[in-house]
Amino acid sequence: NTQCQPVSSFGRGRNFAAKGFQERNAVDGASPQNRGFKGFCGGFGQGESFQERNAVDGASPQNRGFKGFCGGFGQAPKVTYVPPPPPDDEQAIFAHYQIGMNFDKYDENVVKVSGLDPPAALMTFADTNICHTLTVNIAKAGYSKPTPVQKYSIPIILAGRDLMACAQTGSGKTAAFLVPVVAQMMRDGVTASSFEEQQEPECIITAPTRELVNQIFLEARKFVYGTCIRPVVIYGGTQIDYSLRQVKQGCNILCGTPGRLLDIIGRGKIALHKVKYLVLDEADRMLDMGFGADMKKLVSFPDMPQKDKRQTLMFSATFPEEVQRLAGEFLKSDFLFVVVGHVGAACSDVQQNILQVSQCFKRDKLMEILHSTGNERTLVFVDTKKKADFIACFLCQENIPATSIHGDREQREREIALRDFRSGKCPVLVATSVAARGLDIESVQHVINFDLPSTIEEYVHRIGRTGRCGNTGKAVGFFDNNSDGHLAEPLIKVLSDAQQEVPVWLTEVAFE
Repeated sequence: NTQCQPVSSFGRGRNFAAKGFQERNAVDGASPQNRGFKGFCGGFGQGESFQERNAVDGASPQNRGFKGFCGGFGQAPKVTYVPPPPPDDEQAIFAHYQIGMNFDKYDENVVKVSGLDPPAALMTFADTNICHTLTVNIAKAGYSKPTPVQKYSIPIILAGRDLMACAQTGSGKTAAFLVPVVAQMMRDGVTASSFEEQQEPECIITAPTRELVNQIFLEARKFVYGTCIRPVVIYGGTQIDYSLRQVKQGCNILCGTPGRLLDIIGRGKIALHKVKYLVLDEADRMLDMGFGADMKKLVSFPDMPQKDKRQTLMFSATFPEEVQRLAGEFLKSDFLFVVVGHVGAACSDVQQNILQVSQCFKRDKLMEILHSTGNERTLVFVDTKKKADFIACFLCQENIPATSIHGDREQREREIALRDFRSGKCPVLVATSVAARGLDIESVQHVINFDLPSTIEEYVHRIGRTGRCGNTGKAVGFFDNNSDGHLAEPLIKVLSDAQQEVPVWLTEVAFE
């Protein structure tokens, strides 16, 4: 009975390498037999070692694990991928997300600031005492008026205070830390140090995924346009010599994933004694078991200024209480905590719908939804890398152009997949949680949780890939009683806080 065949088996899509999969998702220039996805085994022979390749998000080697049975044995070739340079014409640099009709609704959120003597919120960007160049860049970047997280965070950072900020997805947290940091760097002046062997950045920004740190870098380029401040981005999956060359050309703002960041510092190419600003984006993820050890190592370097000598800023859409306690180790005692709305609340512009779907019917339900949405851009989340590739292959064979992104795909493939999704060439992107946080992709109308995540925080981040910047979106979650029962109660709270309808059956599961 193929209808109830597990999704990790082949089912109707029996010939994995056949049909449109190679044609739609080919790696440019690869021979036909080697094109397409690496499949279930990550490729033979030519693949890099797991540590050099696509471990989730630049984690340190000890946290990366083993690539699997087929990841190659012995010494694998070094990573040789060099990403294409970002466009440097003014129009491309300032390309931005179009705000939606609900943008003004952000102002209805209640904002709570915890801590002593917080500075007054700003009402307009003009209220800040920042230089004319930055003011012009803010306008060019499409920021007409500050969102609540920006209204409160910008004056706090300009006042030199440490900050932990929690605000819903898509509400402008990146600009909330970049604008004041750049403003202070322009006020204090930065040192031009092009081609010196050891660079001395004033600001370090770290985030859990390669795609997110690159996105932060591209935003930073907007605000520093026309100034001598030079942002640099470094992340795993790319040639280490390329990262070193980028840093060596001059580095004032360094955006990096933890693994590559610690690697470059360990090679003596980055000195930390001039660091004034340490920013942790998606801070709860940066402080949990995945990256907590790396963050402690980062702040423990002998030349890293102690927390009372630097400004530490943490931003996320979710901040579990245990992470809030951990954050205190990195922040000054008088830090301020800004909460827009409720801690960990989902964006109210996302229409959420939780469906009871058992494992064996998930594929049929997915096809039903995708056929009803047409070519609207849809992000499908699954729980494993193998399943991401398989579902993308299956959809292609069903004449739905799709691609996938996950930690075992080569960096070039990840970037091609995102580019095809952004452009609409592949309107469906199947992803693991590597794409759950921070990614700002315009016109994502739907998020489908084919597999619900293990935590409610991850759910909030996933559905936040739609309904951004005042736009509306839809999120569907497939709830299997056998595997998702632990999420019933927290899902009810998230739905209720976002003023969404709570299914009666979900309430019954929660009580059970």
